[in-house]
Amino acid sequence: MSFFLNWSEESYEYILTIPGYVALTILMLGAMLLILALKKDNKQKMSAKEIAFCAAAIALATVASFIKFSSLPYGGSITLFSMLFICFIGYVYGTRVGVMAGIAYGILQLILGPYIYHPLQVILDYPLAFGALGLSGLFAKRPKGFLPGYIIGVAGRYICHVISGYVFFASYAPEGTNPMVYTLGYNATYIVPEMIATVVILAVPAVSGAFLKVRNLAEETA
Repeated sequence: MSFFLNWSEESYEYILTIPGYVALTILMLGAMLLILALKKDNKQKMSAKEIAFCAAAIALATVASFIKFSSLPYGGSITLFSMLFICFIGYVYGTRVGVMAGIAYGILQLILGPYIYHPLQVILDYPLAFGALGLSGLFAKRPKGFLPGYIIGVAGRYICHVISGYVFFASYAPEGTNPMVYTLGYNATYIVPEMIATVVILAVPAVSGAFLKVRNLAEETA
C-alpha cells in the first residue's frame, strides 16, 4: 500500500506517492484507449473525430470543475456545470462510451484533487461516481432525451457518493444524527444545487436546441 499511498497522521487521509500518480495517469490513458476500442450503441467503431469530441468534452468538464461556487470540507463542490459535459458524451454516443469517459474523467479528478480516506472509498467516489454520469446515454436515442439523461446520470453519481459517505464517513455525522440522513444531506448540498441550475438552463428551448445541433455535428461522419 505504501508504494502508491502514504497515510498522513496530520490530515487523516492517504497521500498519493509519485508511483501512485503515475499509476493513475496510466489508468486514465487506458480508459481513453478503451473508448477508442469500444463500439457505439449502433455497433459502429468510434472514429478519430468522435474520440476528439470526447477528449474535448472531458477537457471542458475539467476546466469547469475548477470554477467552484462552494466547496465542502470532505469533498464535493458546486461547479460551473462540470457534470453537464460528461453527461453530454453519453447522450451523444451512448451509455458504454459515456460511462468510460466518465471513468476517465473521474480518474483525472482523483489526480488533480484527491480525497483518499480508504482505498475502496476512492473507487466509489471517483471512477464509479463519475462513470455513472454516462448513464445519460440511456436516453441517447430520444431527440429530447438530454434533460432526463442528465438527471439520471447525476442521480447515479449521487447514489455512489451516498454509499461511500455511509460506509466510510459515518463517524463524521454530528452526534445524534443518523449517518444515512447525514450523508444524504451532505451530498445533496452540492449535487442538487448544480443539478437544479443545469436543469433550468437545459429547459430553455434555445439552449436545448443548441445542444441538439452540437450533437448532430458530433455524430456527422468525417
